[in-house]
Amino acid sequence: MSETDRRVAVFEAQLKDAGLRMTQQRRLILRVLAEADDHPDAKGIFTRAFAQDPTLSLSTVYRTMKLLESQGAIERHAFEDGISRYEHAAQEHHDHLIDVDTGAVIEFSSDAIEELQRRIAAELGYELVRHRLELYGRKKQPARKGRS
Repeated sequence: MSETDRRVAVFEAQLKDAGLRMTQQRRLILRVLAEADDHPDAKGIFTRAFAQDPTLSLSTVYRTMKLLESQGAIERHAFEDGISRYEHAAQEHHDHLIDVDTGAVIEFSSDAIEELQRRIAAELGYELVRHRLELYGRKKQPARKGRS
């Protein structure tokens, strides 16, 4: 079973556990989301799914995303641009770097950052339960060489 098929099966099980029937349109939305290697917003998911089923409505995508979020299957991120973006909840912990010029979302992990956060919480008398780190940046331009 491929990773995409496994993700679709998990999403389907979570919706069925919530007492929801699995329609062809929901299954298509789940597949589009499972195949995503970026952080699509609802309109991006709709565009990808609509290419395969032109009877799909944007409201169906929004409802399905809300259901998946309520079941803990996906995480919604509201970055500074105000657009809700989604990703699979069952991933290893990671943080995000958002390119302020392009909106690209880059996932990264850093043991040093994780340890620093735990240490800061402990120094302040807390045990860290969870956290979310978002960095916003602009890609550096290569240095220009002087004219000769």
